[in-house]
Amino acid sequence: MVFTLVGIQFARVIEQNVALARELSSTQHDIARLEAHRTWQRRQLRRLEDPDGAIPEIHERLRLVRKNEALIFVSPAPSADPASP
Repeated sequence: MVFTLVGIQFARVIEQNVALARELSSTQHDIARLEAHRTWQRRQLRRLEDPDGAIPEIHERLRLVRKNEALIFVSPAPSADPASP
């Protein structure tokens, strides 16, 4: 009887350890993903703090230009296939 109770308790402890290991793995994955995102954001901030790095962003998002500048929008070349629109 004692061995049965000890075996049941041992099985419960093992089950809890497995569940905690899964949670830990998931949390570590989330941390790695968030750290990579933070690194990307910091690179973006450094790029945008530099006036030369911010110019492409200003052109693309805000469609603003300086004097004597112009934005040229290029559309894809037409298809050689006469059946396609």
